Amino acid sequence: MTKSEVRKQYKALRKSLSLDQIDDFSLAIANRLLQLDIWNKSFYHIFLCIEEQKEVNTEYILNILAGKDKNIVISKSNFEDASMTHFLLTDNTTIRKNDYNIPEPVDGIEINSTQIDVVFVPLLAFDNTGNRIGYGKGFYDRFLANCKPETIKIGLSFFEVEAETFEASVNDIKLDYCVTPDRVVQF
Repeated sequence: MTKSEVRKQYKALRKSLSLDQIDDFSLAIANRLLQLDIWNKSFYHIFLCIEEQKEVNTEYILNILAGKDKNIVISKSNFEDASMTHFLLTDNTTIRKNDYNIPEPVDGIEINSTQIDVVFVPLLAFDNTGNRIGYGKGFYDRFLANCKPETIKIGLSFFEVEAETFEASVNDIKLDYCVTPDRVVQF
């Protein structure tokens, strides 16, 4: 299958999920994350879910991070150059949805990508070698390429690993882990 075919297939699979399933799966993913040896780090980048796309609800992970008193980093997307600017999430952070319904910080304390220790990565599908397929704009690959080499990259997926290995481009950044409701996959 081509990347666009995989994208289409997994968008349809996500669309078929009920809100209760999304909630249950998102909670299971957050609980599975607690099994990972990642909680001694400082800066954690997380995406705020696009509800209309039925993404993993990251509120549960946000609660874990806040409970562990971690620095939480969220991003604002620039669609002109497919870049992201990262901001510390604080009690004073104002969040608004952009034109693509992505919840984003309006402004705040900017964080350099080289400061980030762990990145929770959105995706549609992943294979058994750590390749992921997202929406195809390359935002996360550009962002991850600017992180320090030891930054831990964790995909979050409602679905299990795709049997077929994806064709990767030179710019694709592999995951270190992918967490599903049922298990943690390490690459």
